[in-house]
Amino acid sequence: MTKDEAWKLLTEFNEGEFHLKHAQIVGDVMYWYANKLGYGNEAEFWQVVGILHDLDFEKYPDEHCTKEQEIMRERGIDERIIHAVVSHGYGLVSDVKPEHEMEKVLYACDELTGLIGAAAVMRPSKSVSDLEVKSVKKKFKDKRFAAGCSREVIENGASMLGWDLDRLIGDTILAMRESDAVE
Repeated sequence: MTKDEAWKLLTEFNEGEFHLKHAQIVGDVMYWYANKLGYGNEAEFWQVVGILHDLDFEKYPDEHCTKEQEIMRERGIDERIIHAVVSHGYGLVSDVKPEHEMEKVLYACDELTGLIGAAAVMRPSKSVSDLEVKSVKKKFKDKRFAAGCSREVIENGASMLGWDLDRLIGDTILAMRESDAVE
């Protein structure tokens, strides 16, 4: 599946600006991580997974990670994509555990991109371009800030990857700076 095919499928089930922007950001972050971690030849595959991870969320929020499996299987989409997409909901709405490094990155970064985006909006620049790890960590500690972003998932994702929180946050900030969807 190509990035364009993934985007076309995503827009069949999502039209809200928030969901589309989130999908693009997560896709771009996944692309960046693929290249950073030595999977450059699979970068578009990682990006496709990032784009599709919330395929069902806008129309079927109560069936998140369940309905998207059904939709993708009906379309004959590669089981590796389906497993990866569903694993991002591990422990929340799915019992499919992230196994591959790509799945662990998606699991950790999905929530983190939301937290970083919210922290960036609070800055005078309203941008990730000058956002620092320490600023995000300060917001991370405030459970009321971006309360919908699960700190537990972010911490579990970093642990699954064998990274400390500073590395995960720092690299994700760098990845988000490369995304056209981030102001």
